[in-house]
Amino acid sequence: MTNNHSVFLKEMGITEWTSRDAVQPFVASSVANNTQDSVAENESTQRASYGVWWFFGNEPQGEAKVLFQSIIRVLGLAKNEWIWKSSTDKLSQLSSPDTPVVALAFGGTVAQKITGERDPLPQLRETVLALNTGNEEEIPVIASFELNQALTSAKEKSLLWQDLLLARSVLQNS
Repeated sequence: MTNNHSVFLKEMGITEWTSRDAVQPFVASSVANNTQDSVAENESTQRASYGVWWFFGNEPQGEAKVLFQSIIRVLGLAKNEWIWKSSTDKLSQLSSPDTPVVALAFGGTVAQKITGERDPLPQLRETVLALNTGNEEEIPVIASFELNQALTSAKEKSLLWQDLLLARSVLQNS
């Protein structure tokens, strides 16, 4: 039985990554050889919630939706740990829950709109931006590629994965 995490990671060109719970490197191809029980055990230990993810952008359709569902699975997020937000919402009306939040902006235009930044996506990536909701606290924002754009290039999928890892790191350190 092929593991979805392994397939997703291989599709992005990632063959080795380090789990936040493990010291030893995790080789994606070895997951495919695990039994279903050990894979389920792995997933349950990685499901420790560190906060909530807000995803900004066009809600994915078609192949982009499949990619997004894979992202959710690989990150180990439960349905109550993520939500789609619209960049057309009044940002001052967004209220953050009592738990830490990280926002991921899919696309340069979306990132610019929710952060007020003017730089293009290449300059916004790999930086922790801020979404100011008008409350005392700012929500950290990570800018990345639109999902449809990431589907067109293995390199952009890999860079999207790096952005997701940065977002997870920001959330864990909140």
